[in-house]
Amino acid sequence: MTTLHEGQPVYAAGVPLGEAKAAMVMIHGRGATAESILTLESVIDRPDVAYLAPQAAGNTWYPYSFLMPLDQNEPGISSAMAALEHLLASIAEAGIPADRTVLLGFSQGACLAGEFAARHARRYGGVVMLSGGLIGPDDTPRDYAGSLDGTPVFLGCSDIDPHIPAARVRHSAEVLRRMQGKVTMKLYPGMGHLVNDDEIAAIRDILAGVV
Repeated sequence: MTTLHEGQPVYAAGVPLGEAKAAMVMIHGRGATAESILTLESVIDRPDVAYLAPQAAGNTWYPYSFLMPLDQNEPGISSAMAALEHLLASIAEAGIPADRTVLLGFSQGACLAGEFAARHARRYGGVVMLSGGLIGPDDTPRDYAGSLDGTPVFLGCSDIDPHIPAARVRHSAEVLRRMQGKVTMKLYPGMGHLVNDDEIAAIRDILAGVV
């Protein structure tokens, strides 16, 4: 198991994990920080939730576009998956199971959130992919094992995002729907590479269902 991201800090906001009714894992994008994605906590403004954001080594989870061959983005992807698995285990040990834990990511973090959920399929509190898609080239097999068992899944992205092809967002939604995710996908006309108010409302709705 690769150790690239091992030992990196996890930042927290909201209520302490031991007092929370639900947890949200927030995964930052390329070149960003855990602290930067945690600023969404004040915008989401949902009580009783612990927000936890792991930090990538060098501020990047893997080096190249998420559309590149998987082996070219190793050991970053595998190490990121291991870091998320470890964090989810810690959350579960604190008394919050996966079905009350929401995975949220933006950009590179959104790709990781979706890919992690697909590779570790179970009932989550929710999966939120903001400007991202499943990882790998177009011909990547999507024969993931397991079921998302009704997990609410939200994918939001610009229809002209320079990093995330709209076709990949659509395909990711189809794959996660086949895995029994309760999927909502929205492509916003002409939006930049950012998070909008409609997406924040969708996040609040998912958390309301968990809490």
